[in-house]
Amino acid sequence: MDKLKIGIIGSGGIAQSRHIPTFQQLEEKVSIEGVYDINQDRAQEVAASFSIARVYHNIERMLEEVDAVIICTPNKFHADIAVQALNRGIHVLCEKPMAITTEECSRMIEAAEKTDSVLAVAFHYRFGPEAQIAKQMMENHEIGDPLVCRFQALRRRKVPGWGVFTNKELQGGGSLIDYGCHLLDLSLWLLGDPEPLEVMAKTYDRLSKAPNLTNEWGQFDHTTFNVEDHVTGYITFENDITLQLECSWAANIKEDTEQLSISGVEGGFQLFPFELYQAKYGTLLNSTAQINKIDNIEPYYQANNFVDACTGEAELIVKPEQAMKVTKIVEALYRSSESGQSVRFEENPTSFEESY
Repeated sequence: MDKLKIGIIGSGGIAQSRHIPTFQQLEEKVSIEGVYDINQDRAQEVAASFSIARVYHNIERMLEEVDAVIICTPNKFHADIAVQALNRGIHVLCEKPMAITTEECSRMIEAAEKTDSVLAVAFHYRFGPEAQIAKQMMENHEIGDPLVCRFQALRRRKVPGWGVFTNKELQGGGSLIDYGCHLLDLSLWLLGDPEPLEVMAKTYDRLSKAPNLTNEWGQFDHTTFNVEDHVTGYITFENDITLQLECSWAANIKEDTEQLSISGVEGGFQLFPFELYQAKYGTLLNSTAQINKIDNIEPYYQANNFVDACTGEAELIVKPEQAMKVTKIVEALYRSSESGQSVRFEENPTSFEESY
């Protein structure tokens, strides 16, 4: 079988630390044909560092010579580049989030359906061993009907000071759209993809706008910082499910915290680390799992699933309609914070309205 020819669009940190080395591990299935970046000097450096033969000077030329592309650009450009590729029948793996707006996501899905191309989004948390165990438990109804989901994705002092993470025009937001969207996607997947009814949120930026913030992840100009560093939110879904979320790049807490829990009628569990809570045999039981963790296994399984979906050998695990729902909820959470009101969803999958 011929190898899938892949092009890398965007050669920044996520391409270098995750996508390029991960796809190079799939050398029996994949050939990375080249890289494109608007910063051609950086593209040349990255190509040399990873022994990639070619640097493309424009996206159109790349699309003439590859079967699939990995989009690693700032969020603002995800939709336009994806649609350009999909319209030519080129498969797309887009770095999260899928796009900044639900309307952009809808355009991407329409283009994929028109050419019968694969459109995937890099929500790799689903592929971790703890998440896989939890998914099997949910599908087997081992905790009964889910009632309440909670997640925290909190960093004490890790505002990403490099790149464009603190630029709202290019990224669409801060800690929520960058970090919290991973745990939001994982929550929705575990809950069985329920339909959201209403959200309420509050965002904060005071720590990162203060001068001389102690930060572990590089320095940035606090005077131009225009995204949130902290967000709290509450979401109600169909079937009486609720989700409470908190996400931060900069919080005055003891240590970084990443945790997700679901409480159901007959039991519950948390992830990171995995624990199962049950009431059986006349007592309360708490169970843990022996999980063999392998570094960067989640991106590897994600990349492998994408390649196999492109060649028709597997079903896509992260479906674009699911990724669009994440964007839809994120967009509504931001609107709620801006308006100071809750936001209700209408039947149209790309629309919602403020509640007063």
